[in-house]
Amino acid sequence: MSNSSSIRHFLLLALADTRQLQLLHFCLLLGISLAALLANGLIISAVACGHHLHTPMFFFLLNLALRDLGSICTTVPKAMHNSLWDTRNIYTGCVAQVFLTVFFIAAEFSFLTIMCYDRYVSICKPLHYGTLLGSRACAHMAAAAWASALLYSLLHTANTFSLPLCHGNALGQFFCEIPQILKLSCSKSYLREFGLLVFSISLSFVFFVFIVFSYVQIVMALLRIPSEQGRHKAFSTCLPHLAVLSLFLSTATFAHLKPPSISSPSLDLALSVLYSVVPPALNPLIYSLRNQELKAAVWRLMTGWFQEH
Repeated sequence: MSNSSSIRHFLLLALADTRQLQLLHFCLLLGISLAALLANGLIISAVACGHHLHTPMFFFLLNLALRDLGSICTTVPKAMHNSLWDTRNIYTGCVAQVFLTVFFIAAEFSFLTIMCYDRYVSICKPLHYGTLLGSRACAHMAAAAWASALLYSLLHTANTFSLPLCHGNALGQFFCEIPQILKLSCSKSYLREFGLLVFSISLSFVFFVFIVFSYVQIVMALLRIPSEQGRHKAFSTCLPHLAVLSLFLSTATFAHLKPPSISSPSLDLALSVLYSVVPPALNPLIYSLRNQELKAAVWRLMTGWFQEH
């Protein structure tokens, strides 16, 4: 029987069995990662350089774009390397992947909750917007989101890799993920991590209730707006957040809480790509489609860069 101290490396799940499919997956991951890097980089640059975008909504959007950049750089490069060189090994990087994956997922949920609060104050308490979401308050909320995600990730990572692993080193995922590592642990050694996961689910449920309550208040406030044009304009600022939140919650929840009867390696792989790889590339598109200010700022940034070169 082996334990975690004797395991020097893990074996990740291969994305494909044939060489042609491995190269195809490499090209697809390369395209997605380049799109994510470009789109999030443009949003960060546009918000940072555009003084008229220095508002709470765009400040939190900048933080979300930073999270997306970090998330795509955590899992995709190793998956691309494995597909290109036909390997499955990962060594000390497994600890880093677990830490960063949990860190960025926790940060996303935190910022999506904060952005929900921003929309609530903007629509339901517009006269107090400057007071409740001043620059100092926004900085404190962003710092709290990053710090809590860091602490949360440290706790999970340290606890996960302190468990004795008795069932080999092959993971059923293309990146190091806590549920897959728990499957390798001894029969009763994962109870601490299971307790942490229960606490995490409970905390997530509290955030979810807060988000639902906020949007109920937002809908009630929108119905009181006499002008149909005014209602449409106010609601359009909520649509991107709702779309990103729905994508994140639906894919992540179904990936980890789906019934075992429908579980399969191909389905697990597809769901993991949907919640870990696709959102960083899709989020910038969702947020920029209906936001004329952001689209104009990105366009000015791009045309200015091309004119200089």
